[in-house]
Amino acid sequence: MFRLSPTTCPASPLYIIMISLLFWGCIESSAFAHAYFEDGYLGLTQKEIREKLGTPMAVRSRKAALRVFGYYTYQDWQKYFKKLVSPEKGEDVYTYKRDGVHVRYAFVYTPDLMEFQTFPTLHVQRVEIEFSPAVPLESLSRLVPEFSPPTNPNAPAFRSNLWVLIFKGPSSSEALPIVKERGKEKFEWSLAYQMYSIKGIPAYLTSHTTVDRLEFTAQSLQVVTTRERLTHERIMNPFSREFGDLPPPSTAKKSIPIPQYAE
Repeated sequence: MFRLSPTTCPASPLYIIMISLLFWGCIESSAFAHAYFEDGYLGLTQKEIREKLGTPMAVRSRKAALRVFGYYTYQDWQKYFKKLVSPEKGEDVYTYKRDGVHVRYAFVYTPDLMEFQTFPTLHVQRVEIEFSPAVPLESLSRLVPEFSPPTNPNAPAFRSNLWVLIFKGPSSSEALPIVKERGKEKFEWSLAYQMYSIKGIPAYLTSHTTVDRLEFTAQSLQVVTTRERLTHERIMNPFSREFGDLPPPSTAKKSIPIPQYAE
């Protein structure tokens, strides 16, 4: 007569652990079923991106920590380099020409770590949109239809000498799988637009300030205001009407104080 061994018995601890892992894996994977934010991209699978935008015009792979890339044809990547570099290192690239500006989308993926497979499902972690030549802030909405910045002057906005960062919309707990921050469970994650300039952001920021790159990411306002408060300067939302009404900074030169000496 057949008997269940202790390791195969449905009531055994090992069996319960295996079922629990499978259950939580299904829950984690189901979190990737749709885009997390209004941008329509973050969280989608690589398959969904390719169904939405078509076959990538190229695939690029980062060569170093700096922005150095190797570009491959889609066919060469699928046939050879995908196996050599690893699939998640490849970023799908789509290029367009809009109003005389070359606009290049690059989708950065992260693997679903809950899938115990050699090639797990890839999901959009970040969208990088590059412009050539650089474009003013006021033209971003026209060049990137998915970009819809907030117009409230009090919307969380920050700047540094290289970038402008703006938060929009409510947080999403579903976005945790695409966040790499340590201790991410303690914070709320929202859609963030980050605009970079190779030449640097001038001290006097206007709607005519040019940027070279726009990124869609999931960031935490709590992290910015606590851990990164020394590098993120709070500013009025540059896409609000009130920002355009701000007077330019004073150009008056401060006089050098003349020391007074006793006679």
